[in-house]
Amino acid sequence: MLTFDIDRSSPTPLYFQLAQAIEGAITGGALPAGSRLENEVLLAQRYGLSRPTVRRAVQELVDKGLLVRKRGVGTQVIQPHVRRSVELTSLYDDLSRAGDAPTTEVLSLDRVPAPADVAKELDVTEGDEIVVVRRLRRSHGEPLALLTNHLPGRFEPTVEQLTERGLYQYLRAQGVHLRVAHQRIGARLARAEEARLLDEPPRSALLTMQRTAFDDQGGAVEYGRHVYRASRYDFETTLVGR
Repeated sequence: MLTFDIDRSSPTPLYFQLAQAIEGAITGGALPAGSRLENEVLLAQRYGLSRPTVRRAVQELVDKGLLVRKRGVGTQVIQPHVRRSVELTSLYDDLSRAGDAPTTEVLSLDRVPAPADVAKELDVTEGDEIVVVRRLRRSHGEPLALLTNHLPGRFEPTVEQLTERGLYQYLRAQGVHLRVAHQRIGARLARAEEARLLDEPPRSALLTMQRTAFDDQGGAVEYGRHVYRASRYDFETTLVGR
C-alpha cells in the first residue's frame, strides 16, 4: 500500500506526482518485482484523484518499463530494463558493475571446423578448428540473453572458467588486450528454443547483436552472435553533433 501526500498547490501535475511516488516505491524496494499494484479505482479513492489521472500515472510507468498490465492479474511491477552503453565491454562486466548479480549457464562448449562465414570474421581458413561456446546469461536470477561466441582454436576455455567469469575476463587472463570491435545491432522474433530459454512468449521481440573483437595487434579474437530480451534490455549510445 502506497502512502504519500498529494500537493494540490504544486505546479507539478497530479498524475506525475503519483507516478513519481510509485516509481520511488519501486526503486526503493517497497514495491519489489512481482508485486501487484492496487487497482485504479482504489488508488483514485485513496488519494482523491480521478480515474483518468490515475490511469495516466500508471501508463507513464508502463511506458518506462516499470509496470506491466496482465489480463486477469492486474498491474504488476517488473524488473527494470538493463541499459547498456555501446562500448567494448562484456555483458558480464557491465552487469557486475551495476550490481545486477549476473550468473552464467554454459549450454554447450565445442571444438568444431569453422564454417565459411565464421572463418571470414575470425580471419582463419574455412575448416580450421575453432571453439564455439553457447551460454545463458541471467540477471537477478532472470534470463536476459543467449550468447554464442566463436574463438580461434588456440584458446581452451573450460566450462568452469566460463561459468565463474565473463568471456572477456577469460581472454584478458590469457594475455589478450582487447582494442576495437565491429558491431551490428538489430532485432528479430524469437525462435521456439530461444523463447523457452529466455522465458518469453513465442515469437517475442529480441534484440540482436553481432560483434567481432580485435586485440591490440589487429588480430580477431572473438566473434559473437547474441540475442537479448527486448522486454528487459536496452542498448544506449551518446550522439555528438558535428
